[in-house]
This record gives sequence, C-alpha cells and structure tokens, in this order.
Amino acid sequence: MVELDIQIPSTYDPFAEAEEFGRTGTKDYVHIRIQQRNGRKSLTTVEGLKQELSSDKILKSLKKEFCCNGNVVHDKELGKIIQLQGDQRKKVAHFLVNAGIVKKEQIKIH
Repeated sequence: MVELDIQIPSTYDPFAEAEEFGRTGTKDYVHIRIQQRNGRKSLTTVEGLKQELSSDKILKSLKKEFCCNGNVVHDKELGKIIQLQGDQRKKVAHFLVNAGIVKKEQIKIH
C-alpha cells in the first residue's frame, strides 16, 4: 500500500468571526417571509427591525397602505414580529425602502 501525505483540515466555523464582534449575521437583516395557512390563505411576517423603531406605527402604515389586517407578535428570541394577511412580501420590501426604514441591501425576502 502507498501512504499519502494528506492533511485533513480541521472543522471551520463560518460564524466564529461574527460572534467575536458580538453579533451574528442575521441581526443586520430584515427578513420578510410567507407562512402558508390553510388553502390559499397566507401570512407575511417581517422580523429583524431595529428595537428603536415603533412596530405599532409601522404596522398601522402597512395596514393602511395595503388594505389588509395585521398585528405585532412578541417573541422571546426574535423580538417583535409584524404579521400581515396575504402575500405582501414585495410590497412590504418596497414600502420599507421608500420610507427610509431600511436599505435595499438589508432586506432578505424568503
């Protein structure tokens, strides 16, 4: 048998550098997701907004702009999450950028 002199690299943690600075990569982004309910019904969720922003005022503006209902849910890990009726992902992203709440690069649509 021939022995090969190959070094196997050790495990690499891609988030190790982010944890050194006290944050992970997901905190910098605003995540806009859709949750399927029953049949054709769905919910749009917005999470990752800054704590300084008033979620209630943003929700009120979104509801008035898109003519839909919604609410704010408080989660222990994720903070405040805005829920809207229907598939409003592109509209919400466009609204947040135009209102100057977040930049286009900070939005992740799932």
